[in-house]
Amino acid sequence: MRIARALVDEITRHAREDLPNECCGIVSTRDGDAVQVHRARNAVPSPLRFEIDPRDLIRIHTEIEGAGLEMGSMYHSHVKSPAYPSQTDVNFAQNWPGVVWLIASMADPDEPDLRGYTITGAEIEEVELTIE
Repeated sequence: MRIARALVDEITRHAREDLPNECCGIVSTRDGDAVQVHRARNAVPSPLRFEIDPRDLIRIHTEIEGAGLEMGSMYHSHVKSPAYPSQTDVNFAQNWPGVVWLIASMADPDEPDLRGYTITGAEIEEVELTIE
């Protein structure tokens, strides 16, 4: 997945701002390339999990469809753990097939680590991120 440095910076900025809780949002894409970060509120502010606020989800879907884009990725942060899907993430991903999951680890807030994954059933596969 290709993603601009500015979009990576926006995701990690969101993650820093929402500490000590996880942040969440959606990245819209065109032809597999990341186009825009859509911030959402975590409906269950917690350092251990996220749930995109339903009103934000509707708003973001409307924006993405109106712009002729696709919902390519969901993103969230891990406050203290590595950028790798937790069992909670794997369970949640079952509701969103075909989405790339971007996880920003804030274990070291000065050096955040952003990684992407596809999750199918219990199978987790890392997606190469090309940051431009």
